[in-house]
Amino acid sequence: MNEPNVQDKPTLFLVEDEDDTADLVKLIMEEEGYQVIRAADGRQALKLIDSSPPPSLVLLDMQLPFADGVKLLKHIRQTPSPWKKVPVVMLTADSCARDVRESLTLGAKDYILKPFKREALVARLRQFRTQDSEELAS
Repeated sequence: MNEPNVQDKPTLFLVEDEDDTADLVKLIMEEEGYQVIRAADGRQALKLIDSSPPPSLVLLDMQLPFADGVKLLKHIRQTPSPWKKVPVVMLTADSCARDVRESLTLGAKDYILKPFKREALVARLRQFRTQDSEELAS
C-alpha cells in the first residue's frame, strides 16, 4: 500500500522551543498521520503564521523566547486570515489557572500540561482531527 501524499495529510503547526519535547511531539503526531511543521521560538512562529497557509491544528507552547504563547494566540485570533479558525491547543509546563483561563478566553480550544503521556496527547488532539476540515470549510 502506498503512503499517503504529504498534501493529503493534515498539518500540525508546533511551536515549541525545547528540542526534546518538539522531537517527541513530532514523532507521535507523524505516527498519527500529521505532517508537522515546527517553529522553535515566537519570532519564527510569527513569520510562519503571517506567510504560510493555515494548518489543521496548532500546538502552542506558552513560554517561548521572543514572543510567548499568549501573544501568538492573540495574533492568530486577531489577524484577519484563515488561521483565525484553526484550533489552537496550548502546551504548557505552567499549570497556573490564570494563564489557562486567559488562553481559553482568547480562543484556545484546550491545553495540555507537560510532562504528558503519549496516550493523553493523542487522545486530546484526536478530537480535532474530525473537526479541523469541517471548521476550515465553514
